[in-house]
Amino acid sequence: MHYVSRNPTTNREIQNYDSWDALQLEQALMKAHSAQQEWAQTSFIQRAEMLRYAATQLRIRRDRYATIITREMGKPLREARAEVEKCAACCDYYAQNSEEFLRAETVESDARNSYVAHYPLGVLLAVMPWNFPFWQVIRAAAPALMAGNAVVLKHAANVPQCALALEEIFHDSGLPKGLFTNLMIDAEQVADAIASPHVHAVTLTGSEATGRKVAASAGQHLKKCVLELGGSDPFIVLHDADLELAAEMAVASRFLNCGQSCIAAKRFIVVPQIADEFLQRFKTKVTALKLGDPLDDTTQIGPMARLDLRESLHRQVTDSIVQGAVVLTGCKPVEGEGFFYQPSILDRVTTKTRAYHEELFGPVAIVIRAADEADALRIANETRFGLGSSIWSNDLARAEQLATQLQAGCTFINGMVKSDSRLPFGGVKASGYGRELSRLGIHEFVNAKTVWIR
Repeated sequence: MHYVSRNPTTNREIQNYDSWDALQLEQALMKAHSAQQEWAQTSFIQRAEMLRYAATQLRIRRDRYATIITREMGKPLREARAEVEKCAACCDYYAQNSEEFLRAETVESDARNSYVAHYPLGVLLAVMPWNFPFWQVIRAAAPALMAGNAVVLKHAANVPQCALALEEIFHDSGLPKGLFTNLMIDAEQVADAIASPHVHAVTLTGSEATGRKVAASAGQHLKKCVLELGGSDPFIVLHDADLELAAEMAVASRFLNCGQSCIAAKRFIVVPQIADEFLQRFKTKVTALKLGDPLDDTTQIGPMARLDLRESLHRQVTDSIVQGAVVLTGCKPVEGEGFFYQPSILDRVTTKTRAYHEELFGPVAIVIRAADEADALRIANETRFGLGSSIWSNDLARAEQLATQLQAGCTFINGMVKSDSRLPFGGVKASGYGRELSRLGIHEFVNAKTVWIR
């Protein structure tokens, strides 16, 4: 089997790479384990120096790395540049804050002195997706490395050049050889990596189905696991919302990265008083989006990352139309080369339609009309997912009260759901468990060790 780098704009192969065999995998894991033993003895000052250098290199090489991202998975170039910049900021954040986050905590007890110290676990296996091919990796790797762990990366098979670029960044930053390693392994070999005695924890961002497999394997081998899985985020527009702001941010929330984001707004839940006016504004803005070559800085919507993803999305859309959903705009693939799909809105989505129950991972917004505010809350929670959510209302106290009832890892009021190094990120229900980013993210992969002294 090969890793294939294919340009989704042209459907042409860029390059392919041979997958590793079992021996190559085991040698890489052994090297990572050895490098981690050395790295664990370094000071926070030394680790931070190298991570800051990585941030500097990300900024210096921003345009080159952004072009790799765009050519390999189709993200508009301006979004790819922003992704690389965000990675640099994350490295700086953990370089600055990790020592404080992991400072020993004194605890009053029956001892003369007792405290909780934080030590690295060892080697972290990161199984990462293609949709934010730099950010998803950096947000896991930066805190893990600062905590004294090693990181081995199993990246998505369609972004091998991004994976190699990430390895280049950390290699050039002076980390011990093998401390951050890209594993060119097949999906079937992930279970072997988890089973290895040289791997001590796993983090995954991916689909619900993959998450269940990885969690089962990690559980079998008693390895710590963090999962960030799918989402079907509600975007609730109440009667007193600023409709122009809500419509503007609805477009950004749904169509960033061609809608291929776990925390993209997926379900637009509107109350009767404003439904038609909001949808009129929303449709006007969606139809104005410029679809085209993602290397063109004026392009707002690039291609989907793979042909099979576009085909799967279109089946969900066509099934939902047959089941009663109404097309407001789009809802068709774009003819010609590349994996383009029209920016789309499906209205009148109900429990009888496929789109109501499934995550649509692409540039399709679904609209669900609620009977009232209470019904909107019920609909928002009527999903097996629980990643992000947003509420749009000028009554901030009321919106905040509603936020306490939403079953999600985060709720944004009058703002687009996004990840931020300073805030914990993760989900509930079938969206996974554990947290990335902030103080909580670095604490996921350390041994919180009690020390008791008579």
